[in-house]
Amino acid sequence: MDTGHGDPELALPVGDVPGEDRWTQERLGEPLTVADLAGRARVSPSTLHRRFRNQLGTTPLAWLIGERVALACRLIERGEERLDVVAARSGLGTAANLRTRLRRATGLSPSAYRRRFGPGGGEALVS
Repeated sequence: MDTGHGDPELALPVGDVPGEDRWTQERLGEPLTVADLAGRARVSPSTLHRRFRNQLGTTPLAWLIGERVALACRLIERGEERLDVVAARSGLGTAANLRTRLRRATGLSPSAYRRRFGPGGGEALVS
């Protein structure tokens, strides 16, 4: 499927790079699987996996988790106080999973991230 936005091989509905796919970005807080992404791109999960590896150097699941962590970071930066709300809205599910994923991605706990990058803190780490 040629999207008209460059390389047709990844074949996501909007843009040729997953992050440009508004449909995906708008659903990060919902249950979303690699099979969902593949269905949306009209390819098999194995084809989607191969294309992600070739074009982005990562797997669809790792990319999805990274996008969810980035959304969680933006929510914290904007002042969302409750970790359970951040976890739910970003699709990470639980505050415990949010803590684990955020620490793995940034090296900081959510509270340290908030102090450093939240309202009144320093610069944003994730845009």
